[in-house]
Amino acid sequence: MQLRQNNLRKLPEQVFDVLVIGGGINGASAAAALSGKGARVAMIDRGDFAGGTSMQSSNLVWGGIKYMESGDFALVRKLCKSRNHLIESYPSTVQEIRFLTTINRGFRHHPLYPWAGTWLYWLMGNGFTRRPNFLRARDIKGREPIIATEHVSGGFEYSDAYLHDNDARFVFNFVRSALDFGTVAANYVESLGARREGDHWVTDVEDCIDGKRFAIRSKVLINAAGPWVDRLNELSGQKTAHRHVFSKGIHLIVPRLTDQRRVLAFFADDGRLFFVIPMGARTCIGTTDTRVESPEVGIAQQDVNFVLDNINKRLSLDKPLTEADIIATRCGVRPLAVKPGNGGERDFLNLSRKHAIDVDPQARHLSIFGGKLTDCLNVGEEVVEEVRRLGVECPYPDVRWYGEPGASLRETFMHQARLMALDSMTAAGASEPLSTRLWRRYGTQALELLEDIRQDPRQGEVLIEGTEYLRGELKLTRRREMVTRLEDFLRRRSKISLVVPEETIRTSPGLLEACDILFGDQAQARLEEYFATTMRDGADAAMGEKTS
Repeated sequence: MQLRQNNLRKLPEQVFDVLVIGGGINGASAAAALSGKGARVAMIDRGDFAGGTSMQSSNLVWGGIKYMESGDFALVRKLCKSRNHLIESYPSTVQEIRFLTTINRGFRHHPLYPWAGTWLYWLMGNGFTRRPNFLRARDIKGREPIIATEHVSGGFEYSDAYLHDNDARFVFNFVRSALDFGTVAANYVESLGARREGDHWVTDVEDCIDGKRFAIRSKVLINAAGPWVDRLNELSGQKTAHRHVFSKGIHLIVPRLTDQRRVLAFFADDGRLFFVIPMGARTCIGTTDTRVESPEVGIAQQDVNFVLDNINKRLSLDKPLTEADIIATRCGVRPLAVKPGNGGERDFLNLSRKHAIDVDPQARHLSIFGGKLTDCLNVGEEVVEEVRRLGVECPYPDVRWYGEPGASLRETFMHQARLMALDSMTAAGASEPLSTRLWRRYGTQALELLEDIRQDPRQGEVLIEGTEYLRGELKLTRRREMVTRLEDFLRRRSKISLVVPEETIRTSPGLLEACDILFGDQAQARLEEYFATTMRDGADAAMGEKTS
């Protein structure tokens, strides 16, 4: 909490070059890019960082193969190059993975047609990944026995990428980079609207934790509020060329369905791609695509039924999946950038996730619409160029503001880890060696964890039953990751609440100690707040969907 309190004191004390409103992937990458190149940046979010769309994704980093069918080849080419760049820049986090796609008899295309498309997709990605393969039904069964092949006419395998950890963690690492570059950031700070005063923007904000209000002054204002961009622009009187329409998507997290490390892809009953995605000891299945009018959404019974029906039709399981198998859910909206009057001219399911940046040069205001994780580095670079055109100096234009630490630092960490036999401390049933996991999550800061464990071996013990989080990680999180509420840690800095049943979390003997480490004398209050809020939100969402 100390980091947040220090930054709250700093926010009203100076005039920033840029204020970024929104700590999702667009805002986080913009803040990291700008501050890395020398701009004075502030960033706020009315909730936690990555607390909206950025924590509800499929964990896929892909070039948008589905957009080829609608002819968006330029977008696919751009996204494939972005995917490749992320794999190169974040090799421990963004990793190539094979997609096995089946085609049922009666599908709108013969299997050879989409298979040919995967070759074009591969070529548009400069042949960066492994080559596609065509598969007959018997070959599919041999590679993945759980796939039901009775109605399958063929299929294919191709490569894209996915996030080995989770989406919100990936986004937060951009926030952490921005903080390291000097960004003054705080979560749970809401914009109440902004106005121009002379050459500056004055943004009135409220601390959502204690209710205090103050103002932040900046030369440039960036609206990166994700699905809430349009609402925030109304508060600031901004008119833009684009607006958002919303698509609701859900995922269900269930026990691991297959030991194979690949994504299974099907065409669901509504015609869109439907995935079975590995998530360590769990499997993530989905997604839905339902047009909605508001970004505030919940899971309806028909959403759950759709996912379960589709997965049970396409997999040959010992027992069909039921609601009793659901460990956790994801539910959010995709904000799709359209121009007024154009949102209904195209099949809604084929609207792309491309981003758009609307600029008001006179007011020195930017609005970022749409976007996806795959395109985050492009967003950061484009925002820097737009801000420079507005007169803000970026004195270090050639600085590389993204990517994992260099190979020499990684080898220093790994060598120290080998010398202290760190991997022998890996918990039974863990999905990977401890050294690999700590480096991916913390990079250079993982060296601090080694020192803590050397001084006190208890820091290398798993603290919460059923998770892969060590006591020492909680201490590092307290110092560096601005965890304000327990959900920030359980759901976003980690994926504990996605993969561990709530009852297991609730009864874990290490949970209260984790809260003591994170919150000190507020531990009990934060623990009670978490369970009261998660139970109430779940009940409210269910009631809202049933009565709507």
